[in-house]
Amino acid sequence: MAMPPSDRKLFLGARMKRMRRELGLTQTRMAEDLGVSPSYLNLLERNQRPVTAQVLLRLAEAYDLDLKSLNADPESANATGLTEVFSDQMFRDLGLARHEVAEVAESAPGVSEAIVRLYRAYLDQRRLTDLGAISRPEEGAGGGPAVIPSDWVRDYIQAQKNHFPELEDAADALAAALAPQPQEFAAAARERLAGRHGIQVRVVPLDVLPESVRRYDHHRKRLFLSEVLTSAGRSFSLAYQLAMLEYGPLLDAMADRAGAPDQPTRNLAKVSLVNYLAAAILMPYGAFHEAAERTNYDIELVRARFGVSFEQACHRLTTLARPGARGVPFFMVRVDSAGNISKRFAGSAFPFSRFGGACPRWNIHTSFRTPGRIITQVVETPDGQRYFTLSRTVSRIATPYAGDDSELAVGLGCELKYAERLVYSRGLDLKDPVATAIGPACRICERPACPQRAAEPINRTLTVDDFTKSISPYPFAAG
Repeated sequence: MAMPPSDRKLFLGARMKRMRRELGLTQTRMAEDLGVSPSYLNLLERNQRPVTAQVLLRLAEAYDLDLKSLNADPESANATGLTEVFSDQMFRDLGLARHEVAEVAESAPGVSEAIVRLYRAYLDQRRLTDLGAISRPEEGAGGGPAVIPSDWVRDYIQAQKNHFPELEDAADALAAALAPQPQEFAAAARERLAGRHGIQVRVVPLDVLPESVRRYDHHRKRLFLSEVLTSAGRSFSLAYQLAMLEYGPLLDAMADRAGAPDQPTRNLAKVSLVNYLAAAILMPYGAFHEAAERTNYDIELVRARFGVSFEQACHRLTTLARPGARGVPFFMVRVDSAGNISKRFAGSAFPFSRFGGACPRWNIHTSFRTPGRIITQVVETPDGQRYFTLSRTVSRIATPYAGDDSELAVGLGCELKYAERLVYSRGLDLKDPVATAIGPACRICERPACPQRAAEPINRTLTVDDFTKSISPYPFAAG
């Protein structure tokens, strides 16, 4: 367990108070667990005393904590989301300082998330109004803000830090019952579907399933898989069907507990949970975590060992948050050639925009020029944090409809301090790396003189004149 540097004072008041409340403990009870007085604990929670190494160790022992989670950087995903919200023109006159926003996000993460969700609903309704999909208020419009199911589900998953212990336990139980070698999963799954559930699996031509890749006929007890699926895709489809059949009540209960605002969103949340369980069945936590650690997170080697795709392995890496067996906390995004983000997952703080696309200076976009090849980059965000990232293209399902636009790009990254654990960082000077300055979406990025800027920051004033041509097409005044 890594301890904070001895010359750095660590103030964790808000996090300790939040953890105590989540555990349902009084200050007196927690003080007893930590071997300190209630008055001293009160000072710690109010950040009037720094947390000592002894208290940190007692926290870890008493509550089975990973110290890294307590020593996380306060510039969290919540702070990033709030910063985007308060960069809107409507708040410009308030002059909110960055440290104020970070303090609110740190001390009240639930309130921060609620603000972000309200802002997203506001943006969605404004877009629908601009498109003429709904009437403007003065025209007698009724109803509340529109809910975008994919956004809601994405936020829900991230609120769980992309880790679901109930599903991990279920996957471990089923994987143990199947007991195949990873490469033998498909045969074992087919046998269980037939023997336990009476279901036959058929691989069918494209013209039989022209607009889908998997279909289950529950009347005839047939699972149809399209011929266009790769072997990894077929294995995932088998795992998905097993997950639905054997853990349907659990998945329904979890989807109901998520509290989605409507039935379509609830259905999408359930599908996301089934996908998580299917991946965990294919890549059981213990075996996958051990393989990742032993190979120094060599994704190509790990994916071959478990018979999964590059994207499936990357996605699974973002879920390794089991106490006592945590992996490197990765974030992952998937983009198309136009920069649209279709997947966004994070096992820890996520350094990119919640409302826009990825920065054009991040080489996930460059990976389209080198299909199938992993490229690496050290990036630095405006708050000074550095991340080690790797990107690679992946192929869509090969159908006649894909045309030339058959590739997506997957980006995987972690804080720079974890990079030495990755095989991809070998040969790099991680103590003094060449870092590319990136930012969130251009509308909220305040990096000056960026030649790839596509729009001015919404909270800054343009300084265009007739006499000077700047590097950036949108020069602006400093804040």
